[in-house]
Amino acid sequence: MPIVETEHYDGVMVIRLNRPERLNALGDELRAAMAGAWCAFRDGPEEVAIFTGTGRAFCAGEDMKESLGRGAPGLPSQGRDDPFMQGTLDKPVIVAVNGYAMGGGFLLVERCDLRLAVRGAVFEMSEAKRWLLGGYQHGHVGGLSHAIATEMAFAYRFTAERLYELGFLNRLVEPDQLMPEAISMARHLLTLPPASRVNTLAMMRAMKPSVPPELEALANRLHGHGAKSDLMESRAAFAERREPNFKGWDDPQDRYRTPTLESIRREHRQ
Repeated sequence: MPIVETEHYDGVMVIRLNRPERLNALGDELRAAMAGAWCAFRDGPEEVAIFTGTGRAFCAGEDMKESLGRGAPGLPSQGRDDPFMQGTLDKPVIVAVNGYAMGGGFLLVERCDLRLAVRGAVFEMSEAKRWLLGGYQHGHVGGLSHAIATEMAFAYRFTAERLYELGFLNRLVEPDQLMPEAISMARHLLTLPPASRVNTLAMMRAMKPSVPPELEALANRLHGHGAKSDLMESRAAFAERREPNFKGWDDPQDRYRTPTLESIRREHRQ
């Protein structure tokens, strides 16, 4: 069976992650197959995509075992043609979350235009567990309150029910209604005048909140502020099912040298 399955309906393409034994974890092979599917959607006749998964998870995020084997954290391959991750698709994407959406899987959900999930699905933005900076941008991009965005950044778990109440999800359904409801949503989009569908999508994406460049500069500095060995220790502890033994900082005094927005501004003024 292919690691990413595609199905073609009248005007609709279903893209399904199909690595259930690994909870659809994002290994290199899966990333490459996803990119190929998104290219086929971009270049094909279908006007709406439904993005979903097989098994208990939509996507569990980074493949930790593959990262440990490589000796470095897993990251999307550079230079790969992937219009979904590059944000260049001009067609709407509906995500149908069938189970866990963790870390990189949460990010995939976030990139979709319309979102529905089964009751009981679990979501987590895991960056605070795996990197040296938590997922600071996700609540902001999602239009959530500061307190909820902070909770999300610190890798607390959210249920589908709560994210629906917060407005992050459009629909909450029983498992047997996930694909029927997703297809119904896709069919609605296909009833619209083609130009209206394309133009409205372009406008809604343009209005989506973004992180200002000055804060992105601070985030880039904070991403490297700490002991790099903790990155792989986090992944090793996860794979070995044990508590991590974090170092924190190579120089303990770095704890008191945390970059700030004002320090970034001073650098830019010099």
